[in-house]
Amino acid sequence: MSKIDAFRYDGSNKFSAKKADTKIDDWYTDDADYAARLREQATEIDALQTRMYADNRYGVLAIFQAMDAAGKDGTIQHVFTGTNPMGLRVYSFKRPTEQELDHDWLWRTYLNLPERGTIGIFNRSYYEEVLVVKVHPDILTKSQRIPADLTADLDKVWKHRYDAIVDMEKHLARNGFLTIKFFLNVSKKEQADRLIARIEDPEKNWKFEEQDVEEREYWAEYQKAFEEAINETASKNSPWYVIPADDKKNMRLIVGRVLIEEMKKLNIGDVKPDEARFQALQKLIPKLKA
Repeated sequence: MSKIDAFRYDGSNKFSAKKADTKIDDWYTDDADYAARLREQATEIDALQTRMYADNRYGVLAIFQAMDAAGKDGTIQHVFTGTNPMGLRVYSFKRPTEQELDHDWLWRTYLNLPERGTIGIFNRSYYEEVLVVKVHPDILTKSQRIPADLTADLDKVWKHRYDAIVDMEKHLARNGFLTIKFFLNVSKKEQADRLIARIEDPEKNWKFEEQDVEEREYWAEYQKAFEEAINETASKNSPWYVIPADDKKNMRLIVGRVLIEEMKKLNIGDVKPDEARFQALQKLIPKLKA
């Protein structure tokens, strides 16, 4: 049994927000050990991505969802440090633009999916449509320009959105794209400490939004929304990983290990030399020297 199996939800087991750990025993002994392990993982991720790029048949979509201040930005930055930028596509989902609101809610997702050979990273994602929008349904009824008769039954709306997500992720899997979904699970107390740190440090004020404090009032509703979204959309082809997030360093090491083990499951061939091509290329050397 792999160490990462404890965090994996693939539809065969139910996720309970109340029972999920936000802190576990460290995967590192000290700061030096953490840095060494992170470097080692980064090298391995880069090597796997390079092989995937050369193979050019598979792609990976890594989704990061969390409460505010859980550490999405830092995790993406540290885990993928050392990965060739040519093989990465990063997209941050913010409030929908006017153009995006003129389309269906999955439209902007399809615009930003990764190409074969690349790792696409979604900082937040289409899951916001069954998280934030579910906690604040007035966004759906007042802002999304959907006909009123189609939003009258909210339970049906959420069911349809879960179904649409599952269908899309199945479609991606059938076309060679692996979707790995991370829920960075931070405790309410740790979130408060991090928000206070952003307020107290002038250089971190830009990270702070007053709305983050207001959203804490909906903590229980968000936990329920995450629980339902994970249980409704977890599958073997597109698993969720619920990562304890109270220790950022530990979280990054776990996320890195998950990516490595999931990418190793892809049938990516090693880049093998083509002897005939090699010999043909040798004939070009004299011309280049001339």
